[in-house]
Amino acid sequence: MTTTTKEWLTVPEFLDEFDIARSTFQDWRAKGTAPPCRKLPNGQLRLKRSEVNEWLESLVDNSEVAA
Repeated sequence: MTTTTKEWLTVPEFLDEFDIARSTFQDWRAKGTAPPCRKLPNGQLRLKRSEVNEWLESLVDNSEVAA
């Protein structure tokens, strides 16, 4: 059996996958530190998995520099 990974995540999917509170995500967006989001014509947000992965890598890189 193969598993497929969605290219685009909804905000609830992102929050659930990474166990992040919605309020934390909103704070990150307000500060400009959240992963990039795309707004659809209906107003919903989507996060591209490859950009989320890059964002995660940047967090690891930044923590190594700070250590």
